[in-house]
Amino acid sequence: MPLFAVHALDKSDALPRRLEFYSAHRSFIETDHSFGVSVIISGPLQSDDGDTMIGSLFIIESPSRAEIEAFTQADPFQTQGVWGSVTITRFHRRRG
Repeated sequence: MPLFAVHALDKSDALPRRLEFYSAHRSFIETDHSFGVSVIISGPLQSDDGDTMIGSLFIIESPSRAEIEAFTQADPFQTQGVWGSVTITRFHRRRG
């Protein structure tokens, strides 16, 4: 099944909202199979100092891009205005 990388960057002022909806986002990630996708790896992107979360990164297995689009659109970080941009790119795993 194809893999896709999802790179989501937060809006510049989104940290308080990210923290507010963090638990909802974490719970939502566990619903991946109901969207027909499988989250292989996920975690927050951080600022260079390693202290501030500034976005999210996922590697997701999915039959097509459409399922990933539906999954990311339903994520609380998207619905609650945390993410400013989301890029979905097909990914070819060579290692790992």
